[in-house]
Amino acid sequence: MSNKEKIRIENATKVFRVYKREEEPEGAPVNNDSGQTRGKVPRGKIPRGLLPRRGMSSSTGGMFGKEREKKLSVTQSTLYALRNVSMEVDAGEVVLIIGPSGSGKSTLLRCINRLEDLTGGAIWIDGKCVTEEKTDIRQVREEVGMVFQSFNLFPHLSAIQNIALSPVVVRGMSKKEANRNARALLDRVGLGDKEHSYPAQLSGGQQQRVAIARALAMDPHVMLFDEPTSALDPEMIKEVLDVMLGLAEDGMTMLVVSHEMGFARAAARRVIFMDEGEIIEQGDPAKLFNNPDEERTQRFLRHIL
Repeated sequence: MSNKEKIRIENATKVFRVYKREEEPEGAPVNNDSGQTRGKVPRGKIPRGLLPRRGMSSSTGGMFGKEREKKLSVTQSTLYALRNVSMEVDAGEVVLIIGPSGSGKSTLLRCINRLEDLTGGAIWIDGKCVTEEKTDIRQVREEVGMVFQSFNLFPHLSAIQNIALSPVVVRGMSKKEANRNARALLDRVGLGDKEHSYPAQLSGGQQQRVAIARALAMDPHVMLFDEPTSALDPEMIKEVLDVMLGLAEDGMTMLVVSHEMGFARAAARRVIFMDEGEIIEQGDPAKLFNNPDEERTQRFLRHIL
């Protein structure tokens, strides 16, 4: 990893296994031709929630045996949420990730923050491989802040208490210092007069700004934003984007999943388009939005621009 690189991702792959209990027609083949890996699951490996209920055997369809006999089976399908994703993010770079629903954007962010574990590949932050089993996950999350589309604030805590909690509990900071830092962060996101307000007393945009301040309270090296404005009313979006623009101007390394094209043009150095777990195209925002190379990118942008 070079001195400029903040994040390096190599061949990141994330596989989900989907189980389904279904009636198997007599003489039906085990495998299908859909392109997904599928097959019968041995009974010892079937998730408990898919086992027949008490009183119902796998060979009878009714509790009392009055219905016709059925043959039940559990099949397993393999779904690739990420497929050999490789990329680098430089220190201070703002990267916007776009793509249709289910393309792997949020999964990629969650794997960087170790909220999900990769099936294959590796991720480095500041030269340290964060996907090794021996890695301290708590330390990873201290250095990588994440803001979700839902605010996830503690409803019984005020704004300043939400922000100061993690530095006290995780870093062992004194409450006095944590509160002083929290006040400074509330000023930074334009909510200096809301420190004693509870989440229910704040608008959606204000709650999201508190969530950003809470992530910044841990002094992260990288900030991840997972569609931070998607749950907001249109008039509240600008106040959140203004805070994010301020972070970009201050040199924060940021990966942002969003379709806010105004933010992309104002702050992003690079835009990545993902589909079906793969990076289809990436490049300068002006080039990618105005003259994309890939036909799949062109079709997607026609729907959002």
